[in-house]
Amino acid sequence: MTQRYFIQLSYKGTNYHGWQVQPNAITVQEVLNKALSTIMNQEVNVVGCGRTDTGVHASDFMAHFDLNEARDVEAEKLVFRLNRFLPYDIAVKSMFPVHSEAHTRFDALARTYQYFITKDKNPFRSESHWNMTHQLDVAKMNEAAKLLFNYEDFTSFSKLHTDSKTNICKIYKAEWEDRGDELVFTVSADRFLRNMVRAIVGTLIEVGRGKLDLAGFCQVIESQNRSNAGTSVPGHGLFLCAIEYPKGLKKEI
Repeated sequence: MTQRYFIQLSYKGTNYHGWQVQPNAITVQEVLNKALSTIMNQEVNVVGCGRTDTGVHASDFMAHFDLNEARDVEAEKLVFRLNRFLPYDIAVKSMFPVHSEAHTRFDALARTYQYFITKDKNPFRSESHWNMTHQLDVAKMNEAAKLLFNYEDFTSFSKLHTDSKTNICKIYKAEWEDRGDELVFTVSADRFLRNMVRAIVGTLIEVGRGKLDLAGFCQVIESQNRSNAGTSVPGHGLFLCAIEYPKGLKKEI
């Protein structure tokens, strides 16, 4: 008999080649699998709510896994032991039992990402912000961001040759905030394509620099051609920061 658990964690992506296990490269999923398998003395394979690329961070990430002999598991103690076992750049926030069919990826209703840009060179932000020295028209970038709500096919912002069956997404929020010494772009959607946020940010920066007007931004989206969009911004400024789920997934045992 097995019991499924959701585990909430955060990680700094600097030292990892993304979330998903891959040959000849260290990933967050691999490290978490090893920690859980060692502590529980059984093979454990976690399934993430999505995939983050090399260097991308997560301030809020969800994964699920199945354990045998679930009644012997105390979630709080396991969280404590995991945090003692895991490296400094991965932290487990919580863990709770869910119904057997619950899935952190397929049950997610929405995800929110943030991209951070520092206006000045700052050694303390070098791994969490992209240093952008060009003057940007933030108001114009926000005008362009609002245009995203008019579209559902975001092929122009998708990495080529992925296993995604559809490029249809529903964006709920997209806005820039000028915090003085930094710019923060927040975007929420029901799902995201590979590389989508970084491509959107790169294209919006083209608008902010005056290289692309609002009509041109719409043309980029409508072309459904990745080569027409802006260059993807570096991964180290990107954070997955929230995932929303329907009520009723949690199970009392």
